[in-house]
Amino acid sequence: MRPVLVLTHVHYEGPGLIAPGLDTPLRVRTVVGDPAPRLPALDELAGIVVMGGPMDADDDAGFPGLAAERRLLAEAVEADVPVLGVCLGMQLLGLALGARLHRRHGTEIGFGEVDVVAEDVVLGPLGTRPTVLHWHSDAIDLPAGATLLASNDATPVQAFRAGAALGVQFHIELEPSMLDLWLGTPDLVGELDDEAVAQIRSDGARHLPTLVPAARKLVAAFADQVQARG
Repeated sequence: MRPVLVLTHVHYEGPGLIAPGLDTPLRVRTVVGDPAPRLPALDELAGIVVMGGPMDADDDAGFPGLAAERRLLAEAVEADVPVLGVCLGMQLLGLALGARLHRRHGTEIGFGEVDVVAEDVVLGPLGTRPTVLHWHSDAIDLPAGATLLASNDATPVQAFRAGAALGVQFHIELEPSMLDLWLGTPDLVGELDDEAVAQIRSDGARHLPTLVPAARKLVAAFADQVQARG
């Protein structure tokens, strides 16, 4: 079985519940600061997962490895390699497919609903109006030829599919322990007051018992695509 490449960007935004759900070897890499990273060839991989991070998806001057990530994602979509992009990962996927990034489009931090507007075999387990965790201020347009899967008023493109690639703006990897980590990470909560942090913690206790099982089913559906590639 070929491995899945997992691209991370900061230490606190790992793959979370995605990793055990894939049930396949993983190659976890952080190349965001490398201007010339050596990434695996597509024929070596069963799939690609791209996680979140605080940087802008087009900030190649500050984070030169992003350009290589986008090139790999464009090639993966062309080659029909299963891809799952989360938050920054979705924005990188959108840029790779020619969409426009909107910096500071609108901040969403905390739990809130999205409307699932089209059926998708991988996204489907979340249902039609799931409550998910948002943590972003940038937004991406829908790439040409892609299918819009989820939306809300603040961020019109919350999820899309392009061939074998799925991008989700919200955090489906989250488990309670990861939320605890995030709420204790100054880089993430530094601009939030104590009341906002307490609200996210309370909302997590209420919504994660429903969201986590659904997210695990989502990952299992993605894992089926990875296993089929082998």
